[in-house]
Amino acid sequence: MGSLCLLAALVSPVPPASAEEPQAPQEPAPTTLALSATKTYAGRDTTLTVTGLSGGPEPLPQASVRIERRVDGSWRPAGEVVTGEDGTVEVERTMSRSSGDNRFRASYDGDETHAPSTSGVVVATLARREGVVRLTGQATVVDGRRVKLRVLSRTRSGETVRGDVRVLRRLAGKAGGNGKTWREVRTVTTGGKGRARIKVRPRADTRWRVVSLGQDWVRRDRSEVLRIDNLPPVAPVRLPRAAPSPRVHVPQQRRGTGKGAHPVVTGIPDGVWGSMTGRSWHAGCPVGRAGLRLLRINYWGYDGYRHRGELVASVAAMPAMRRALVGMFKAELPIRSMYRVDRFGWSAKLQGADDYRSMAAGNTSAFNCRQVVNRPGVRSPHSYGRSLDVNTWENPYRSPTGLVPNAWWQSHSHPRVAWRSRDHRVVQILTRAGFRWTYGNGDTQHFDVGGGHGRAVAAPPARRCGGAACD
Repeated sequence: MGSLCLLAALVSPVPPASAEEPQAPQEPAPTTLALSATKTYAGRDTTLTVTGLSGGPEPLPQASVRIERRVDGSWRPAGEVVTGEDGTVEVERTMSRSSGDNRFRASYDGDETHAPSTSGVVVATLARREGVVRLTGQATVVDGRRVKLRVLSRTRSGETVRGDVRVLRRLAGKAGGNGKTWREVRTVTTGGKGRARIKVRPRADTRWRVVSLGQDWVRRDRSEVLRIDNLPPVAPVRLPRAAPSPRVHVPQQRRGTGKGAHPVVTGIPDGVWGSMTGRSWHAGCPVGRAGLRLLRINYWGYDGYRHRGELVASVAAMPAMRRALVGMFKAELPIRSMYRVDRFGWSAKLQGADDYRSMAAGNTSAFNCRQVVNRPGVRSPHSYGRSLDVNTWENPYRSPTGLVPNAWWQSHSHPRVAWRSRDHRVVQILTRAGFRWTYGNGDTQHFDVGGGHGRAVAAPPARRCGGAACD
């Protein structure tokens, strides 16, 4: 019985083996994505090379890779590519003129056996073009008028450059070895055709140049110098070679403003009154601040340019002063200078502003509370603000002790600036304006508005005003 049981056990069928144990899922192989770009010029294609590796040095074939590009600060799709059997693929993209828009990256989403990967950001390097900027325009301009300058900015290969250009200027004849005399006038922007236009009013002989500002894709450049000569609107005065020059030099007054003579009459400003007091006006003068006016007016200088001068005269005489000087301007009759006489300081000899120096400078002036030149104790008609001295160097005064400021010009005349006859244009214009050529060739420079005629004018007694204006 026991033997049978043992035999049965031996011949009993072996139960079937159970199904295989489930295996743990495998981790996707790590991948590496690399991206490179070639250097080239803006507008040309850079070659982007994508290289995919799996698990180390093994290539990542047939991988779909997404290319992105940074544009205006955000990432945008730039196409998809598939790697070859060697794990690489090349694609071309056009370079922008801005380095910030030439940033790329590549992304791989992965699959069952390969992990996703993203490359680092690659900046495709711009090769910079050589910039060429030119400045053209007229070589001459009449003073006071505008002249148009033209800017052209391109590359040496002919591409237009749009961007900022600095406009520089310097006065002619003042170039320094260190270049510091160049001054920036403005900045202009060239348009889509690389062009810009500028309107300038030089008012002097000037030199101009432009400098294009460097950009990511093009180098900066500096133009050649453009010379613009500023021409006088009227003919300059030509004096005889033998004529002496003024003994006192004054700088040219600033160029004229506004249109034509542009006369402006005002009361006496505080700053002007402060300069006059103690020079052309002082306590005891027959007219005070309230009885005076300041005239600022354009005149033709001996150089043919408009300059801005000024003089002081009485309220009553100012209309005639204005008419006379406007008339001289319209007739293109020049004046050497027109500074207020207080510019020349105090003269103890004259007890007023220094008319000796004013005459020696050839200056034209009106009000000056002083004594007659070389006649101590005699009040000048200029003290009343009704007299005008014009071009004093070329039109001398025959004083009791001799000709002032020079003797040469007394026997000479000039059709524009020196008169020895009532037929001269200057004399005619002033007399029509209400003046009298009071002393003729005895004091050729001197003109009076009615009521101020030298010896015929009785000087009122001096009045003390305690430092204030005598109104």
